[in-house]
Parts: sequence; C-alpha cells; structure tokens
Amino acid sequence: MKKIILGLLFLGLVIPVYAQDIKTEELSEVTVVATNYKYLNDVNSEEVASIPVQMLERKVAEYDPTSSEYYSDDFAQYNITFYIPEGKILAAYDSDGNLIRTIERFKDINIPKSVKLAVANRFPGWVISKDIYKVSYNDKTGSNKMYKLTLENGDKTIRVKTDEMGNFDD
Repeated sequence: MKKIILGLLFLGLVIPVYAQDIKTEELSEVTVVATNYKYLNDVNSEEVASIPVQMLERKVAEYDPTSSEYYSDDFAQYNITFYIPEGKILAAYDSDGNLIRTIERFKDINIPKSVKLAVANRFPGWVISKDIYKVSYNDKTGSNKMYKLTLENGDKTIRVKTDEMGNFDD
C-alpha cells in the first residue's frame, strides 16, 4: 500500500512537468497613442480633484467616436454628452476622434485647498454651502476653470466666483 501511494505521488509530481510545453511566438509591434492627452494634462490640477470628476474626464479623453456605431465620414464634428449624478461634460470631437473642446459642470464636489483658504481669508465666519465647478476646454487655448460658491453666515447669503487659484472675480 505504501508503494502504491508513493508511486501515485511520484506520478502526480512528474506528469505536470511534461505537460508544460512552452511555445515562443514573436508578437507584432504595438503602438499606444493617447490622442487626447493634452486635455487630461490641461484639466488636471495640482491638487486631487473629486474622484467622479477625474473619472468622467478620463472617459472623455478615452472615448473614440470613430469606433461608435453612429460614426460616419460625412460629419465633421461629433458632440457627445457624458453624465454622472455630480455633473456632466459636453465634448466635441472632430472626424478623426480628436477632442476639440468641452464644457463641464459639476455640483458639490471637493473644492481645492487654495480656494478654501482664499474664501476663509476674504470672508471669515462664512461657510461654503453650495458650489458649482465649471470648466471650458479648447484644444487651442487650453482650459478655464471657475468655481461659483454660495456662502452663508447665519441668515445672510452671498455668491462669489473664483478661479482654481483662489482669485476672486469682482
């Protein structure tokens, strides 16, 4: 009985060694091109934005209208809207799939520290109750980011606009 168990154990260890046949194949060269990398570099800020904003901006950069079932060579531009509960992005692509421009709007997201500090310094005692984050991107001019903030202090309410660096529009 002992010989049978040892024999089976030996066969169990030896048979898989012969079963592994390694085949080598030469793969064709693959080139990865990020066509909308300029958009992601331009809209990303130094601080970590809200996760939903980053997620949707990545989807916009990765989207390729040429692979869509609605693609036709007859159209020079494609307008695609991306939605999430926190906001939306309207993106315009050319017929080659390059991102031309976007208009973005998000509500109640994570505000950058520079904006929070600017509000605290200019409006001490006020609290940010609502915020709207707007971005307009153009492939030639870059991006313009703006925060529309609603501030409250007791029963008083004011609205202010600031850029991503905390500079207020007067």
